[in-house]
This record gives sequence, C-alpha cells and structure tokens, in this order.
Amino acid sequence: MARINDHYLKLKAGYLFTEIARRVKSFQAAHPEAKIIRLGIGDVTQPLAPAVVRGLHAAVDEMASTETFRGYGPEPGYDFLTELIATSDYRERGIAMSPDEIFVSDGGKSDSANIQEIFAPDCVVAVMDPVYPVYVDSNVMAGRAGALDEAGRYSDFLYLPCTADNGFQPALPSRHVDLIYLCYPNNPTGAVMTRETLARWIDYARRERAVILYDAAYEAYVREAGVPRSIYEVAGAREVAIEFRSFSKTAGFTGTRCAFTVVPKDLHGRSGAGESVSLNALWLRRQSTKFNGVPYIVQRAAAAVYTEEGRRQVRGQIDYYMDNAAIIRAGVEAVGLTAYGGRNAPYIWVKTPRGVSSWEFFDKLLTEAHVVGTPGAGFGPSGEGYFRLTAFGRRDQTEEAVDRIKKRLTL
Repeated sequence: MARINDHYLKLKAGYLFTEIARRVKSFQAAHPEAKIIRLGIGDVTQPLAPAVVRGLHAAVDEMASTETFRGYGPEPGYDFLTELIATSDYRERGIAMSPDEIFVSDGGKSDSANIQEIFAPDCVVAVMDPVYPVYVDSNVMAGRAGALDEAGRYSDFLYLPCTADNGFQPALPSRHVDLIYLCYPNNPTGAVMTRETLARWIDYARRERAVILYDAAYEAYVREAGVPRSIYEVAGAREVAIEFRSFSKTAGFTGTRCAFTVVPKDLHGRSGAGESVSLNALWLRRQSTKFNGVPYIVQRAAAAVYTEEGRRQVRGQIDYYMDNAAIIRAGVEAVGLTAYGGRNAPYIWVKTPRGVSSWEFFDKLLTEAHVVGTPGAGFGPSGEGYFRLTAFGRRDQTEEAVDRIKKRLTL
C-alpha cells in the first residue's frame, strides 16, 4: 500500500466552501420550497463583456484554420498578452515592468497555492488572520504548519490578527519570518492598505530578507484616491514581493480561467549553500515543468480586456458590483449590524450580534432569510464574530436578499 503525504491529514476537517455547500444542500432538501439567494462564494454573475466574447469568437475561428491554428503555447503566456499586461497594468501607472516578469496562469488560487513550492520546507510563514484559506492549506500540505490547536491555529505559522481594533491592518511580525501573505484590497474584510503601511512591510521584508506574497486580485475595485493598486507602486517592492492578479473578478473569468503572477528579476532567494538564486527563474522552471499554459483562445479573450471598448465594459461591470456592495452595506446597517468593507472591495464584513458565533449566524441567515453568506470563522480564528457577504450577485437578487434581511432577520 502506497504511503500518503501525512501532512494532508493535518488539514482542518473540511474546506470552508465545501462545508457551506453541504449545509445549504441539507437545508434545501428539507425545505425544497425555499428560494435561496447566495451571497457567499465570490463568484461573478454578469456575463463576459461583449469585447471579450468577440475576442473568444475570433480566436476560435483562428483555431479552425490550418494557417492560424495554435498548438502548445509558451508556458508563461503569449507575448501579445504579457506585453499588454506590462504596459497597461504597470507602465501606464509609472511602474517598471518587463513582459518576462509576468506569468499567465489559470487562476490566482492556483498560483497563490503553488508558489510555495519554490521555497524550502522549513521556511517560516506569516499569514493574515482572517485569511483566504488557500494560503494556509497549501502550506499545511507542504509540511510547514506544525500541529493544529483548539483555537484553529497551526503551531508553526505566525498569525497576524486583523480585527476592527487595528483597522484590519496586521502588525509587523515580532520575529523573523520568511514568507508573508498579504491580500489588499482584502478578502474577506474588504479593507485596504495605505502606501505608507505597505512601505513599512517592504522595509521589514528587506531587513529580514523575507518575501511578500501579495494578492492583489481585487485591485480593480479600489475607488479611493491614493490607495495603491499594486505593491510595486511602493519603492523597494521589486526586491521583496511577488504579486498575484486575476481576470476572474476583474473581468468575470471565473469560468474561463485566466490570471497572472508577477515575479520581478530583482527578487532573489538563497540556496542551502547560501548562494543567491533568481525566484523569477525558479518560477519559470516550475511552470514549464508542471503547467502547459493557458489556452490560446482564453489569452486572446484576456487581451480584449485591454482594448478601449473592453476597458469601458469591464469598468461598467465593476461599477455594477460596487453598487451592489453599497446596497448590501446600507441594508445590514439598517437592521443595526456593524459593517466594514464594500467601498474599495466587493466584500462586506459584518459583525455578528453579541453572543452569536459566525456559524450560528450563517444558520440563522439561511433559515430565516434564505440567504447564504460565509462565516468569518472559516477564514481563521480572528474571523470569529464576523460574517462575509459578497456583492457579486445579480442586482434583483441582491435587492431581494437585503429586503429579506430587513424583514425576516431577528436580532
């Protein structure tokens, strides 16, 4: 009998969204007449922008002709897309970026989980708490976690609490760490980080020779002037940070699958012998070995996002979701709940009523209002007492969900 990877046995009993699905399925089976509205998982509901659809159709037509057919493509992405990303997302904002520092992939989730493979098993990991579960679980699988305690924390991770008391801004680590996961605009709290705060993290990383793994999947939702949309807007970041971006939430590619990760050539790690090693080269080697690249037709669709028409249409979709966020936040505040986020991010982070746990509030919202959200405890111990709602629903369903909360939810 083959030996398994025992680190998988250290994972918590169930993946957060799997448990949510199980509870919803059980409730629906017992109440088949209930019309459930889902404001839990951050999946988009608006169709792909017309410019993107035309890009897909044109690329499919190319695949139907011998002269324009494409087989295997370059693993890091086609030049036409990496050049567009480097120019539109970075150079136009005054950030130096080369196309060969950009790696196109099938999702930010995949990249943020896989990136840990290029680092040593004994690297010390710091994670925000609450945290996107993938950051934690992928490092548990790799053997960096240690034992799980009763509070839901792994002994070998350094947890960085983010609560209302500190404005959802983690304090700098009090000791050395090697890998730091930061996500802004934040999932799940909806908070943003200022340029000055990011500068302090960059200074820490440079001092400790740590690497910041910066998830900027929701950068397109920033509306407040002065809030950085990329960590590379801050001096020194190219020497210490890897950035993850995604077309999933920006342009509705959750079912189409396209994202990219930026690994600057200025960024280095060290070998066991103490030699400096390019992380850009290591990530290229990893992707070339384990990933065959995003389909040509999908990359053509992503390129259409950067056309004048594509930008306008995608911005319209983001505005639509942010209007939903305003509706949700106003609605939960109207019933006396305290809410955060929803202003520079598509997530509303709701404080549960006193004495009500996040899973209890999940069940209460499901049974009384037939609305699904995400319990904060599923994002880590500091998420207990909070609840996440997403703005990615249809407008009519969002409005109906808020109306139900106002009329049916007893607090």
